[in-house]
Formats: sequence, structure tokens, C-alpha cells
Amino acid sequence: MQSINELDADSILDDSVFIELFEMEDPIEKSKRKIMLSRRAKQLGVKQDFDELMRGYSQADREMKRQEKEKNSVCALDNYTNFTGEYDNMFCGAWIANDSGIYAQTSGGIDQVACYHPILPIERLKNLETGEEQIKLAYKRNGRWNEIVVPKTMITSANKIVALSGRGISVTSENAKLLVKYLADVENGNDDYIDVQYSTSKLGWIGDGFIPYDSEIIFDGDFRFKQTFDSVSEHGNFNTWMDHMKELRASGRMEIKFLLAASFSSALVYPLGGLPFFVDLWGETEGGKTVSLMVAASVWANPDESRYIGDFKTTDVALEAKADMLNHLPMLLDDTSKTSSRIRENFESVVYDLCSGKGKSRSNKELGINRENRWKNVIICNGERPLNSYVNQGGAINRILEVECGEKVYSDPQKTADIVKKNYGFAGRKFVEVVRNLGADKIREIQNSFQKQLFNIEKMEKQSISLSIVLTADKIATDYIFQDGQYISLDDAKTVLIDRNELSDNERCYRFIQDKVGMNNQRFDSDTKCEKWGTIEHGYAVFYNSAFDQICKDGGFSKKSFLSWADKKGLLQTQGGRLNKVKRIDGNLIRCIFLKLNDEENEYGFMEVDEQLQLPFE
Repeated sequence: MQSINELDADSILDDSVFIELFEMEDPIEKSKRKIMLSRRAKQLGVKQDFDELMRGYSQADREMKRQEKEKNSVCALDNYTNFTGEYDNMFCGAWIANDSGIYAQTSGGIDQVACYHPILPIERLKNLETGEEQIKLAYKRNGRWNEIVVPKTMITSANKIVALSGRGISVTSENAKLLVKYLADVENGNDDYIDVQYSTSKLGWIGDGFIPYDSEIIFDGDFRFKQTFDSVSEHGNFNTWMDHMKELRASGRMEIKFLLAASFSSALVYPLGGLPFFVDLWGETEGGKTVSLMVAASVWANPDESRYIGDFKTTDVALEAKADMLNHLPMLLDDTSKTSSRIRENFESVVYDLCSGKGKSRSNKELGINRENRWKNVIICNGERPLNSYVNQGGAINRILEVECGEKVYSDPQKTADIVKKNYGFAGRKFVEVVRNLGADKIREIQNSFQKQLFNIEKMEKQSISLSIVLTADKIATDYIFQDGQYISLDDAKTVLIDRNELSDNERCYRFIQDKVGMNNQRFDSDTKCEKWGTIEHGYAVFYNSAFDQICKDGGFSKKSFLSWADKKGLLQTQGGRLNKVKRIDGNLIRCIFLKLNDEENEYGFMEVDEQLQLPFE
């Protein structure tokens, strides 16, 4: 078998190439080679000629298989469909199938009706992720042919096939069994003739291919996301989009360059073996956050309202399903303040789930396990408040790159919005081609270089890895697409990283508890009448266990984790190897938690300062 990369513009159109392809027995290997040949023909500039020859050989292959089946058929009752229109006749065994309908003859000469109009299976769709099949049916009503794609299981059950009556097919509980048998006979009798079309319910990388740019593989996903899938397309003029992007990048605004890079970087998370992460653009109203989101979307798809860009006004299950469909393309969500009640109450969990890259396992009504949703991409969102203000735990914050949006990012935001709505989708395809040509090793080398430059013992490693992927995408896009030298500077990039101490759950828990003590001094005073939390003595806050439990719970912190950390830091008084001490209160011995207050404060809550403050009186 000749190597595909050795083929030139003439040899790829030679008969031997097509004969070799159609002699392949393994349908999956055959489809893979067909895709690779098609891609090579495009590189050589002979794609149109190649496709024309491919259609001719496909037709000849079908006809040869048909003649072979007719030659081997010996039963006098064997028939072929005889429908007028664009579909070829197909072997249908003992069934009579013509424009008046589908019939089965009985020994008594009475025709049994399977369907009152022409219908036949014309294509099988095999999902690359699950191996599950769907079937494409063609049927004729009112003189017009229509096509629908349905799950294979729908036409193999008499109980399920009646649902097709809602799509205009004449099937009832009376003729359902006959129609199921007819469709099965036609499909099995034309196994070599009916094409197997490989399909996917996900966008992004599949082997060396990238959906939707490799058109030989089609989309068969959830109908809810068909509009999103269709929005990933090219429209307008690439040069118009490019000229405006260069103008925006030349303004030096990091917000624009960072969101563009984040959008490109989504296609690198999978080949670089990274984990999904958030990029959040936050700032005051009228700063240009929504327009920036549209600019990021225009790399891949139509950024117009209700097309590619979504929002948080949905459920966590729907977000998970959409992330699974987008797969390696960025998920863009507008305005974090507009969340559904279910997400608002569990925002932290949503961040964790989306950044895990894996959905929850769910059973189906047949007591089996549904396919697990998986994705590796970048989630880009915006809002007036930072996303990390909605979450408490450091593990969630560690998965977010925050970019503050300054005032007036765009001199004419309406102009930018109009341009990206009319010109979009070109840059994503070009970026994928560049990534393919560079290869995984070269991209990983670039990313490792950035990661070393970003490494800092005071910064969080997960954030540094995510940022290195964004900077890798920025370098590739700047060098090969924009070619304008407008890189994101390393100093600007480092501003999105959070210090390890700021991110530590236990460090923040300590500050939270100190704030609670300062705000509730009456709860430590035996003379006031209110619920008591304990007492303060010799620079230590002495907490009742139940009060300390509730404070940690209110802050969303782990009591066990914090006490272990505080003990290592020397902030606790312990006794007998336990992280608390016995104290006599009102004559009773009670185990309490002795937590040291800020080292710089004395027992009265005052703190020494290095310089004399200006007092508001003399």
C-alpha cells in the first residue's frame, strides 16, 4: 500500500488508488484511509477532481454488489423495491414494494399492509464514541421524499416504531410488526449496498481529524445542540475579521488578547493532556465584557445572540451535556450573575464538575449505565464580580484564571460586534491546521518552556499549567495567524495567578475565624446576654466545640483540615495528643479549642504599628 504522503497531484487520481481503497474489507480502516486521501487531495489542490472520481467508483461498487446479489438470488419470490424517485431499487425478498405501499402476500392471496407509502433504509450511522447505530430512513408522502435519522432500536421494536407516526410515517399498532420485519429484511438483504456513515455527537479532535472540519464524519448528537453545532461554521470574509482583530490587538489591551488566546487554547487542552479550566473576565458594566466574549466566539463560530454563546440560566445537567458536545471547543457563558437557582445554590460544585472534564455516571431505564460525558476544553465566562467570589474552596479557585476588565476596552464596541457577527469561523480552522502541521511534540515543547518561566513556589501549579496552555495558544496564533508580534507579555500574564497563601483553604479559614471573633466580641464576654461562643484569654480565642463546628460550616471550611494545619503552624494549645484542651467553665470541665489570635495583636485586641498614625483629635 503506497504511503499517502508520497502521492502527488497526478498519482492520487490514479485508478490503483481507488481500486486499493474499495478492496479493503475492514470498514473502519477503509473510512480512515478515505479521510486521509481526501485530506491529501485537498493539500494538493485536486479535491474537486478526487471527489468526482470517488463518487464514480462508489456508484460502480454498489452496482457490482447489486449484480452479484441478483446473480446469487434463486428464490422465485425474491423482489426488489420499485419506487419512483431518486433512490435506487433495493432487494426486499418476498415483499412487494412500490409507489402504492409495502405489502406481504399470504398463502390465501390476501395482501397484508406493512406501510401505505414507500419507505426504505438508506444509510447506517455508526457513532465513533459509543459504537451505537442510528438508521437513516427515506419515505415518500404526498409525492415528496423525506429523510429522517432515528435510533436503530426504534425500528427493531414494534412498540417503539409507532412513535414514527409523529414524523409522518403511516404506522400504527396494527401494522407495526410487519413494518419492523420489512425494514429488517431490506437492511439485512442489502448489507453490502447500504453505506455505513461514521458519525459523532462531539466536536473537536477524533484521531487526527477535527470535527466539524473533517466533513466525512457527520453530527448525530442531541437535537438541543444542533443549533450550536451548526453555528460552528465559516461566514463572511476572513480578511475583514483579521484586519479588525489586528487593529484591536494593536491597542495593547490584554483583555482582548487574553480572551482570543483562551479561545484558541481550548483546542490544545486535549493534545497537551491538560485539564479543563475557567477563564473569567470580570469588571464594571459597559466595560466591554460581552463584546470580548463575542470576539472569542468568532474564532470558531457565529457569536450572535442564542447561537454559540450560552449562559448560566440552565441546569448543571444541561451544562454537562453541552460541555460533552463541545468536547474540545470552548464553552462560552455570558454573565455569571444570571444563574438559575439550582446552579446558584451549588456554584462551587458546578465549577468542580466542569473542570473535572467528566460527568456523573447515570443509569438508564434498562438498568444499564449511560455513556459517561467527557470533555477537555476551556470554559470562558464574564460577570461584574469575579467568579471566585461565588466559590470558597481553594480547589475551585485554583481552576480559574481571573482577568479584570478595565474601562472602555473598545473605542467603538458596536462596530466590533457588527464585524464579528458578519465574519467568523475562519481562524479556528486555520489554527487546527497549524497545530496539525506543528505536531504534538513541538506544541508540548512550547508549553513546557512557558511553564518553566511561570513556575514560582509562591504560585499555584494548576493555575500555572492552565496559563501556560493559554500562552502557548497565543504564541502559535500570533506567529502563524495574526503575524503581528502582539504577544501577551509574561508580566501581564502573571497578574492572573494567585499566591499560594491567598488560595490556601486553611489560611483563608484562619482569617475568616479571626474576622468572626472581631465582629462578635460580645459572644466572648460573660457579661452580655447572647449566645456564647467561648472566651478570650492571653491572646487565644477559646471556642466551645459546637460553636467552632458551626463557624467552620458557615465558611464552607473543613474543621479537621484546619485544626491539623493550625497545629503544625503552632496556633493551637493541645493536650494529651488531642487538638483541644480541657477548661473549667462555670464549674464544669469542657474540652475547648484554643486558637491563637493574630501574632501581632495583644490580649486586648490592639496591634503595635511601626509609625505614629495621624489621630483625628489633638
